[in-house]
Amino acid sequence: MMQILVEDFLQYLRHERGQADNTAKTYAALLGKFTAWAETQKLTDWPQVELKHLMAFLQHERTRNVLPKGRGKSVASGEAQSVDPSPRPSPLRGERESGRRLSGESVYLEIAALRAFYKYAENEKILPANPAENLSLPRRWKRLPKALSNAEIEKLLAPEVPETKESLCDQAILELAYASGLRLSELKNLRLEQLHLDAGFINVIGKGNKERVVPVGKTAVAALNRFIAIGRPKFVTPKSPANVFLTKRGTPFAAVTLWLRIKNRVRRVGSERNITPHMLRHSFATHLLEHGADLRVIQELLGHATIGTTEIYTHVAGSRLREVHRKFHPRA
Repeated sequence: MMQILVEDFLQYLRHERGQADNTAKTYAALLGKFTAWAETQKLTDWPQVELKHLMAFLQHERTRNVLPKGRGKSVASGEAQSVDPSPRPSPLRGERESGRRLSGESVYLEIAALRAFYKYAENEKILPANPAENLSLPRRWKRLPKALSNAEIEKLLAPEVPETKESLCDQAILELAYASGLRLSELKNLRLEQLHLDAGFINVIGKGNKERVVPVGKTAVAALNRFIAIGRPKFVTPKSPANVFLTKRGTPFAAVTLWLRIKNRVRRVGSERNITPHMLRHSFATHLLEHGADLRVIQELLGHATIGTTEIYTHVAGSRLREVHRKFHPRA
């Protein structure tokens, strides 16, 4: 019974709110944790749930250990397995490895999911009360994004030799990710009709199906044109869609597959840092700000809904300025 209402909420997120699939998957996993725990407490329907139950669940989450996939105890034994709602090969953002407690950020996400669900049920007059309105969100520490240095970017984007269809694909992906600051989901879903390379821009469909126009630099345009002319035709099959980037089977990339392709390229160039695909997006924004770009322009290019999300890059640029000052000022 409880899961049916969760599914209604997820449908509402997708079709009425236009939320991204990853957001819906995250909410599904987080609310799935609660309904599994509720079952162990003999709670079978949402009207039975009171504030004391929500508090007990969150206390359970704060004190449980995060175990590797496949090694957690069953929910019935009181120990819920960690759930990975995203397509990436990693735990929920904020969760730590085996034997470690759930971080405050993961608990924050669980509270946010419960509040969003109950707000929906309240607005739709599905439930008589909203016990989650009394749950307060803990303070969320801003985690500064990690950007690559210019030297690291040059090393990562150096063309591979010998040139293959796979290397051409990787090169186009990396050049575009850094040149335009695309998310992983935007890269994998990019289609040929969204490219306007002669004019130097692309149309990007971002979170919530919001469309934005993003410029593409000359180096990325050249990499894309070379891949489309030489590399991509070798991946295409009669059933291939119009996605720009295709796997060796001619199918669109899954997020985890594209993630691994980029990680393998990082490994081949011998980088000592744990470079993730999202770090290219952070580097795009940070380097623009360091070279004088307006924060509102960066917000538009990244597809952020609010300027507050973009403002975190001012902290990164500030750190860089202090570093330069300490290094070069005679009285620093």
